[in-house]
Amino acid sequence: MSTALILAYVGLALMVGLAGVGSAIGVSIGGNATIGALKKNEEAFGSYMLLSALPGTQGLYGFAGFFIINQKIPVLAAEMTIHQGIAIFAAGLSLGLVGLISAYKQGQVCANGIAGIGAGYDMFGKTMVLAVFPELYAIVAFAATFIISAGL
Repeated sequence: MSTALILAYVGLALMVGLAGVGSAIGVSIGGNATIGALKKNEEAFGSYMLLSALPGTQGLYGFAGFFIINQKIPVLAAEMTIHQGIAIFAAGLSLGLVGLISAYKQGQVCANGIAGIGAGYDMFGKTMVLAVFPELYAIVAFAATFIISAGL
């Protein structure tokens, strides 16, 4: 197995792993806030649940990026250059890190919104709007992954 292929597979592992870990952390942050808010206002569980689930999308971006890149590897495997391996590694590292940080920060935004809803404020829509901003960066990293895969 060549160094380029090893770099490519490590990049794919980072892409899925880091984005997935970020989603798990972000969803847990929202879930913890939901448990606290339920003590004050059980009737808003639907809003809590939607806000808690929102950071889970970054893991999906990592998974989608994996499928975009992984379909090219069998075609490239026999003659993959070190530059292609580095490109796949860079795509994986960038999408993974951005997904991790984006999901973590989005979970914090959602948790604050959940706490506000639990306290009786009408904050669902405003929280959704504000929670989309960290997600934008995961979308940009996913788009970069798509562009990198087109250049392979």
